[in-house]
Amino acid sequence: MNTQKVTILDVQEAKKEKRKLVMVTAYDYPFGLMADEAGVDIVLVGDSLGMVVMGLDGTVAVTMENMIHHIRAVVTGCKRPLVVGDMPFMSYNTSIRDAIINAGRLMKEGGCDVIKLEGGTGFAPTVEAIVKAGIPVQGHIGLTPQTASALGGFKMQGKDASAAKCIIDDARALEDAGAFSLILEAVPAPLGKLVAGAVSIPVVGIGAGPDVDGQVLVTHDMIGLFDKFVPKFVKQYTRIRPTIIDAIKAYGEEVRGVSFPGPEHSFKMSDDALEQLKKMIPDASAE
Repeated sequence: MNTQKVTILDVQEAKKEKRKLVMVTAYDYPFGLMADEAGVDIVLVGDSLGMVVMGLDGTVAVTMENMIHHIRAVVTGCKRPLVVGDMPFMSYNTSIRDAIINAGRLMKEGGCDVIKLEGGTGFAPTVEAIVKAGIPVQGHIGLTPQTASALGGFKMQGKDASAAKCIIDDARALEDAGAFSLILEAVPAPLGKLVAGAVSIPVVGIGAGPDVDGQVLVTHDMIGLFDKFVPKFVKQYTRIRPTIIDAIKAYGEEVRGVSFPGPEHSFKMSDDALEQLKKMIPDASAE
């Protein structure tokens, strides 16, 4: 496996070569390390951690401090893939100055390679300013979870021609603003193909059909670790949650049945040392 660090140029070259990009999420050191060893191209430390790690109902309550903490952990284990740090809600919405400062924090304090933010045409000036400040930006259009309530919930976007045209306009505006790639979420497959063909930068889909330039999934969804719901666009390649629960149950049964820890899990003490210890504390029982 190639161990050379993935760069923005590598990501953009993949589209030219018609090589599909593989992107997953990670929120801590172990998952960052496993994503690295699995050979993915891009790892997203997404604000989806609010739901799958923190147990919240959405992403809105995730803070900059939450993101920096998790990005730092992922970067420690994730050496080869391009690491994307997600800008949380209201970290870039208030002003362009705030957006630049907070994007810089994710890179300086978290250590990610690039940042991602949600929004289309209306956020193109923000993207342009962040890029001019020397911070690479990945856009996110279609279903944008931070503003899902304004979109009518976690629903497919771009169902009619007018809404689909707006999403294509969003993609072009973000490309013109300097975004190096886009996430396109929850749109009809034909629209995914049109968006990917409308811009020269890579379009990574999540529920956007097979004809985009790559795919991203939330790892906790893909491996069956998150149990609240499974989005339509998710394929579960395994279901690890029941296995973990069974392991914890088995441990509990062995602890209660005094079969764990066994001799192979226990440290030994020489007979002489034990006898000396008993003499030092005659009231203690070592039985």
